[in-house]
Amino acid sequence: MVQQVLPLAFIRGEALIEKPQDLFIPPDALEVILETFEGPLDLLLYLIRKQKFDIMDLPISPITEQYMVYVELMKDLKLELAAEYLVMAAILAEIKSRLLLPKQTVDEEEEDPRAELVRRLQEYEVIKQAAEDLDELPRLERDIFIADAALADNFVQRQVLAEVSMAELMAALNAVIKRNNAFEHHHIHKESLSTRERMSAILAQLKQAPKQAPYVEFSRLFTPGEGRQGVVVTFLAILELVKESLIECIQSQVYGMLQVRLKG
Repeated sequence: MVQQVLPLAFIRGEALIEKPQDLFIPPDALEVILETFEGPLDLLLYLIRKQKFDIMDLPISPITEQYMVYVELMKDLKLELAAEYLVMAAILAEIKSRLLLPKQTVDEEEEDPRAELVRRLQEYEVIKQAAEDLDELPRLERDIFIADAALADNFVQRQVLAEVSMAELMAALNAVIKRNNAFEHHHIHKESLSTRERMSAILAQLKQAPKQAPYVEFSRLFTPGEGRQGVVVTFLAILELVKESLIECIQSQVYGMLQVRLKG
């Protein structure tokens, strides 16, 4: 078996098998784009991290030398230099020259020439890190793809009817009962008590007391089975009877038990 030779290219529909002898490739046909550095601050930050320099105590001299090496490399590769890189080179040269000048004794403390550059580098580092964190988040159509499937035109849904056992019926009934119990309402009928009727009942109870001992203990006028409402109604009835001077409350000794009797 003879393996078929793959064509180098197709020109106007015809396969080109062999390379032409007079083929000319211009020097600028291949363009190299460096995406590592997105600006002069990015290049400076890369050099600082590479040499493990302290950004707060930035050594200007070695950073400037390495920066100029990269700038000259870009020129040798015939890459179009942006004005920002040249401006940064001028700024580094100015800072370097200011640091080399002898310091004069003055009353006010002179500001560090590197301060502004360090501040810009810190702000750029924060923004760059935030952009990298955002880029690592899952992105639709890059990391996450939405599934999309369509049914065939001749698709027919198949229904499978399973047999139900008695245990499953009992379980379903139990679930219905529990659900109904959750919505069950409890109706409480409030018992109406009359103060006037309770006043008559207290008077009748006191009239039944013997003449030798016409006193009735205060607690015996209350019925515990009536609850709090009955206690309140009985107490109000006693107050009304005392107010109308029909009964009186006495105490045989200090802190002793209260006694109630008919007045007069």
